[in-house]
Amino acid sequence: MLKWDAEETFPVDVFRHAAELGFSAIYCKPDYGGMGMNRLAASIIFEALATGDVSTSAYLSIHNMCAWLIDTFGSVEQRERWLPDVIAMRKLTSYCLTEPGSGSDAASLITTAKRDGDFYVMNGTKMFISGGGATDLYFVMCRTGDKSPKGISCIVVEKGTNGLHFGKKENKVGWNSQPTRAVIMEDCHVPVDNLIGKEGEGFNYAMQGLNGGRINIASTSLGAAQASFELAKEHLKVRKQFGKRLADFQYQQFKLAEMATALVASRLMIRNAARALQEDRPDKVAMCSMAKLFATEQCSKIVDQALQMHGGYGYLKDYAVQQFFRDIRVNQILEGSNEVMRMLISRDLLRED
Repeated sequence: MLKWDAEETFPVDVFRHAAELGFSAIYCKPDYGGMGMNRLAASIIFEALATGDVSTSAYLSIHNMCAWLIDTFGSVEQRERWLPDVIAMRKLTSYCLTEPGSGSDAASLITTAKRDGDFYVMNGTKMFISGGGATDLYFVMCRTGDKSPKGISCIVVEKGTNGLHFGKKENKVGWNSQPTRAVIMEDCHVPVDNLIGKEGEGFNYAMQGLNGGRINIASTSLGAAQASFELAKEHLKVRKQFGKRLADFQYQQFKLAEMATALVASRLMIRNAARALQEDRPDKVAMCSMAKLFATEQCSKIVDQALQMHGGYGYLKDYAVQQFFRDIRVNQILEGSNEVMRMLISRDLLRED
């Protein structure tokens, strides 16, 4: 984890080993190698993976979402063409929704795909794309119709396509084991056969994908918090000040109790949201939003407190707690910022049946 972060290594060999264990397509159907598991199982897996490294676990979450898009909405031919390589991670994927002018307001995206015979001619820029430039398939949300959400479609752009370019590698606070670049399309000619599902359904696909993505990302925060909690607990047991262990100070004992309580509460909220999604409950969007909002904020507080308990050591890059602190900060921003989560929750609460 520390080495990948320091050297900004994108560990493709490790991803392919993870694929052999089934972690590339956790909730895809088994016919092309998916695990066929549910959202609750995925949450447990991503929490466990994130105790080792948040950044690589988060990329696996994105790859799972792209695999799920093909598996759920792709044609028979697309499933046959792409899934074997995607599930084996011989081909890596990137999810392209955010643009320079549309982050939280995703429906205002302006990347266009205009039909020209058997091709779409695509123009536009996507920002903050995980894996950008290092992956093979780009799932681009673009405008094929009017300016409403119903005008948005999902088209797969393959690396090497004429007109596909990438921006500079971004210098990030965390998530350094995966490159982040802008994905730029300039008169990019993409076969019509690369359209996922139907024209005009892309925004719907994107929002469905983000419900699961919010659970997965919250689960990576949970893994980071669990690991940081354990590191802090062990540090308190061995570190001595004023003639006794830090663990013997009641203040630190009470802080540990608060951290453990927030950790369990976060886990329960995430697991409940996962069940709501897999059961397709009417409140699934609100539950996913609540879980992401609560867990990412509480887990960030847990990791921050764990770093504080380490004192000056926690600020050194030789200690893992500082990397957990950096890596999960973005979880309050991506997959829909936590301000948007509050908007989605309140909208559900005030909805008139």
